Formats: sequence, structure tokens, C-alpha cells
Amino acid sequence: MGRFISFSFLTSHPLLLLLIIFPIIIIIQQSKPAIGLPLSTNSRWIVDENGHRVKLACVNWVSHLEPVVAEGLSKQPMDMLSKRVVDMGFNCVRLTWPLYLATNDSLASLTVRQSFQKLGLLEAIGGIQSNNPSIVDLPLIKAFQAVVASLGNNNVMVILDNHISKPGWCCSNSDGNGFFGDQYFNPDLWIKGLTKMATIFNGVRNVVGMSLRNELRGPKQNVKDWYRYMQLGAEAVHAANPEVLVILSGLNFDKDLSFVRNQAVNLTFTGKLVFEAHWYGFTDGQAWVDGNPNQVCGRVVDNVMRLSGFLLEQGWPLFVSEFGADLRGNNVNDNRYLNCFFGVAAELDWDWALWTLVGSYYLREGVIGLNEYYGLFDWNWCDIRNSSFLERISSLQSPFRGPGVFETGLHKVIYHPATGLCVQRKSFLDPLTLGPCTESEAWSYTPHKTISLKGAYFCLQAKHVGKPAKLGIICTDCGSTWEIISDSKMHLSSKADNGTTVCLDVDSSNTIVTNTCKCLSRDKTCDPASQWFKLVDSTRSSTTTKSFFQFNPILDLPGKDFIWKFFGLF
Repeated sequence: MGRFISFSFLTSHPLLLLLIIFPIIIIIQQSKPAIGLPLSTNSRWIVDENGHRVKLACVNWVSHLEPVVAEGLSKQPMDMLSKRVVDMGFNCVRLTWPLYLATNDSLASLTVRQSFQKLGLLEAIGGIQSNNPSIVDLPLIKAFQAVVASLGNNNVMVILDNHISKPGWCCSNSDGNGFFGDQYFNPDLWIKGLTKMATIFNGVRNVVGMSLRNELRGPKQNVKDWYRYMQLGAEAVHAANPEVLVILSGLNFDKDLSFVRNQAVNLTFTGKLVFEAHWYGFTDGQAWVDGNPNQVCGRVVDNVMRLSGFLLEQGWPLFVSEFGADLRGNNVNDNRYLNCFFGVAAELDWDWALWTLVGSYYLREGVIGLNEYYGLFDWNWCDIRNSSFLERISSLQSPFRGPGVFETGLHKVIYHPATGLCVQRKSFLDPLTLGPCTESEAWSYTPHKTISLKGAYFCLQAKHVGKPAKLGIICTDCGSTWEIISDSKMHLSSKADNGTTVCLDVDSSNTIVTNTCKCLSRDKTCDPASQWFKLVDSTRSSTTTKSFFQFNPILDLPGKDFIWKFFGLF
């Protein structure tokens, strides 16, 4: 015969009650409501119709090259690619399009088959016929709509990005597509095209934003015309489709929005304006190879904040709509840049879009089947090019904070950019390790510069060089004080018992240790990545149900003295 435990018994044994209730609380917290569309803005945040933050974690899907068809459809079925986007953790696609798709009727009315035939891409036609037969004889604009619909059927949001006017690879200062008045960039035609695309996708729920123009650039660029035409374009899009976010890019290949600091954009509508910026390793040439990574990171981040990052401080959403790297992993310039980028992206918790989904192109710059080493997919669009990168970026796909992200009180997580992991503990007795940020501890960084577990009496301590960092209860000695040092502001430095200055580090088993601080300045051959950590503000709770003896608030529960005696801590 079965037995049951009475409620009165549980209330008289609070420790047992906690064992039962706590996992239920975690399950409730882990359930996520569906995103309520359309989106709007609330200060620096993008929010849904309920006012809850929606973090854009997007990937770029290219559809602006000469065929004017989303890349990869000769390799895989459209629906499968849309599902893979979801499986990889992205909630959004920045889908590029050329202006002529909306303004040149003879181009837009070409069928997919005819477009590829004109370019001599006969093998690609066979691939599309095999993998996506429903679009092969559709006009190009209808094929584009089919991609958007496929993404919508898989609950993927779409941002329509007017990438260029004349179909082709982007971008250079002399390609005739760079700025208003260039050979292929008639402002009146551009506004007409924006209006048409906004109208076509009015009522298409998963189209949540329109980026007005990619990477303004070239000798004609100037601030006066930027305000004149970007404001006209924004008003045209909003008039035709008032539900979408209106996304404005800056000058100089979308690096510079500094002029907005002192002259606001003047629009008749509110709650829809987002700014976008781009940041790559090559943005700063070979600086990451030629200089000390700490010093380069500090200098580059200061410049990013000066040119665009300040918008977050002013209360505007900033969408980093392009960043990326060579995913083969052997490009030192890109690798060092990524370590810096991930630290900043976690700290600022901005919205972003990775370049790119594309494994290979139908035709790029005259080359058929060009391999895209920045692409998540491999050449065949089958396998992931770099699975460890995908695991690493997953930590940035959910918001750390923002309206509605109130699962727990404001705290810090200790984020490790080189791995995309966070510092966590398995128990009071085991060493601290790196693990998924969804299972991270809640820390506080006090005015006395101690790093303490929230809701507990334990603080992070340095003991010996080359040995694990510890949790201790005496938090007033030098080994409990942590300074944020180096130009990158990502070294956490303290004193070992013998007085040696040490920095938080990670060993080969992902255990948190303290070692002599490295690569602080000058040396350009040194890589500081293992010692880079960011103290990131967060309000999201851990999704891991810890065992009873691991749960922090036990420290303040009846029966705690028994626990301390059990472990011999007092």
C-alpha cells in the first residue's frame, strides 16, 4: 500500500520541503512564453507587445547576389534550412535583398530558372529543381517571399536588409552602390523600393524589421544627406508598414554613427527606431596580429563606443547587424578579435546578427561555388563548419537582462569570452569550473572589490600560483580583493598567499585557477584569452536544479547548523 507525506510533516521539516518545492520553481521559471509580435522599442531595448525584452540573435542569409535567390537552395530544401536556423539557436534571420528586386520589374519577374540560365549556372538549376522544385519557376520576388514564409512557418523572425542596389557582392567605395547619388543609388528609386517591400510584407507577422541600407560609404557620403534621406526612407517604410522596426545604418561602412550623439533623428513616429553597426576583425586591418591583444582590444572598444556604442547609453537600441570571423579557426587576427568582441557583446548585451549562414555561393565575384569561410555551414550546406563556435555563441543567444527578464535579482555572472562559458560550482567542496552560462552562479562585485556568491557568505579567493581559486568565508585579506586590470578590462587580478600578483585563469580541464598575469602590454605574440573574464550584469536565473546541499539560500534556513557540522566547516 502506498504512503504519503502530510503537509504538516513537511512544514515541520523545512529542509525536506525545500527539496520538493525548489525543482518545481525551476521548471516554472524555465517555461518561456511565445514572442508577442509586433516588436517595438523601450529605451535601449527591443520588446514584444507585452513589453518583454526580445533579444535579436540573428544570422545573415544572403539573397542579394547576381542570381537574386537566397543562397543554398540548390544544396538543401528551404524548410530544412529554416529548421537548422532554429536548431542552431537563432531566433532571427537578416535576409538581404538588392533594391532592383523591388524597382526593376524585368528583374523581379524573371523566374528562378531564367535568372540562373542567364548566368550560366545550369548545375545550380538542377539542384534547386531537386531540393526546392516549388520555386524553380516562380518569379524572383515570389521565391524571396517563399523564403520569408518558410522562416515564418518555423517561427523565425526576419529583418529585411536592403543590402545593395544592383545585385552583386558588397562592398567597396567605388562600386556605385555606396551613397545617395551614386551610379546605382538613386534616392527616389530607393524610397520607392523600400515602400514596395514594406507594402509587400505588411501583415507578414514574422517580418519584424527593415534595415534601410547596408554600409553607406564612398566619396559622396556626408552627414547632411544622411539625415535628409534616411529620415525620408524611415518615414516611407513606417507609412507603408507601421508595425516593423526601422533600422538605420551609419557612415563609413556602418562603423560611424557618432554624429547622432548631438543631433537626434527627427521622425514623426516613436517606438520603432533602431540603429545598426558593423564590427569585424578586418575593420582594424591587421591590428590584432601586429599589436598586443589587451592594448588593441582596449583601443578598439573605446573607438566602437565612441562611434556607435554610446547609443545604448543614450537609450537607443543598437543592433550589431554584422560581425563574424574565419571559422576555420586559423586566422589569428580574427581569433583575437572574437575574444574581445564576445566580452563586449556579453557585457553590453546588445542585439546582433552573425555573418553568415552561407556555406558557399552560387556565384560570387565571378567564382562559381565559392566557399564562404565565415559561414556556419560547410561548402555543401550539410555539416556545421565549426561546431565549437556554435556552442560558444549560444551563451549570447539569450538575454542577460532587460524588461521582463526578472527571473532573479540583479547579479553578476563571470563570463569567459574565449569559451562562451561562465564560472560555476558543483558544490562547496569541488573546484570552480567553467560551464554553461545557463547554469552560472549569481555573484556580486562589492565596493570592497570582493567577488561574492549572492545569498551566501562565500567569496572568491586566490591562494597559490597555478592552483585552483577557492571559495572562502574570510573576505578581508588581499587574496579576496579582485582588481579589473589591463587595457581590455578583462583581467581579474588578486594576490596569492606569497604576495605574488595573480590573475584568474582556466586550465586544460576548465578548472578556474590563478596564474601569473600574462600579456598585459607590449608583447604582440602573447595570447591572453584564457585570462580574459567579464563581470556581466544579469537578472536571469540558473536553469539547473542543484542538489539540496548545493543550494545557496540554505545558509539562512532552519537546520543550517547541521549542514555546517556535516561538512566540518564550523
